[in-house]
Amino acid sequence: MMNKKQQNVQLLKYVSLVTLTLQNAMLGLSMRYARTRSGDMFLSSTAVVMAELAKLITCLVLVFLEERTLKKFIYVLKVTILDEPMDTLKVCVPSLVYIVQNNLLYVSASHLDAATYQVTYQLKILTTAFFAVTILRRSLRTVQWGALVLLLVGVVLVQLAQSGPQAVPSGVEQNRLIGFSAALIACFLSGFAGIYFEKILKGSDISVWMRNVQLSFLSLPFGLFTCFLNDSATIHQHGFFFGYDWFVHYLILLQAGGGLIVAMVVKHADNILKGFATSLAIVISCVASIYLFDFKLTFQFALGATLVICSIFMYSHEPKIIQYPNKHTIANKV
Repeated sequence: MMNKKQQNVQLLKYVSLVTLTLQNAMLGLSMRYARTRSGDMFLSSTAVVMAELAKLITCLVLVFLEERTLKKFIYVLKVTILDEPMDTLKVCVPSLVYIVQNNLLYVSASHLDAATYQVTYQLKILTTAFFAVTILRRSLRTVQWGALVLLLVGVVLVQLAQSGPQAVPSGVEQNRLIGFSAALIACFLSGFAGIYFEKILKGSDISVWMRNVQLSFLSLPFGLFTCFLNDSATIHQHGFFFGYDWFVHYLILLQAGGGLIVAMVVKHADNILKGFATSLAIVISCVASIYLFDFKLTFQFALGATLVICSIFMYSHEPKIIQYPNKHTIANKV
């Protein structure tokens, strides 16, 4: 029988599993629907900025709740951001990278069906491993190298499984090469930014919420610059919030809050549960795409997706260390 504490831990693990699964699956499906539905198309560059703004406000609230008083809250912001300009500037690199990455993900979702997008984006495991080895000097086990090869083969099979243009309600011409290229670049940026941000977090005692405040605060100028660089004519003619409706607002909140929710619950989920969450998200995306987007599931796609799912479990599996009793312990038992 489990005690109450053990039951709470088990409950948190399952909550983590559900949260990670839904966030992974819903974001890809929602982005695909938002970029292919009929009607006025919103500007993805403005959506990225609004997501960063929502994330900034959320993190400021979380920092305030940590400090509990307005005086401490203002003092922490001043000491962390204003009094340490060089430390704050370190976050400029991932801030810029994340803005570019999020814009590329919208491009990818515009040209790849949700299932293919979901599977292809798992290449971030490969790029994260690459930067972990080169930047953090980590070493990978043989089974992890094998998992990365399996991942690469699986993604290639998925990409080759679908060919030819696909009609979508928005009328936007689909280009799989553009979609795959955008996803591939986003994976490299995600891997680099993730490892760089991890190095920053480990190199200081600043809380993860304060780091996210710095990240979002610095991302806003980059995001606004991207808006007016790519869409200045449309913004001038139709306004910053052109094409926005309730679904776009939902998508922005999902993108902003998803990462923060995952950050809160991921510590309660072990690697196996995270593998399950990602794998279930791929399965959900495939099944949902069949009904929502008239996706044609082929044997080659199913094989490629299966290889990707297997690679996720292989890469995240941690062998148990068997501790053998020393001679002194054995002698005492005898």
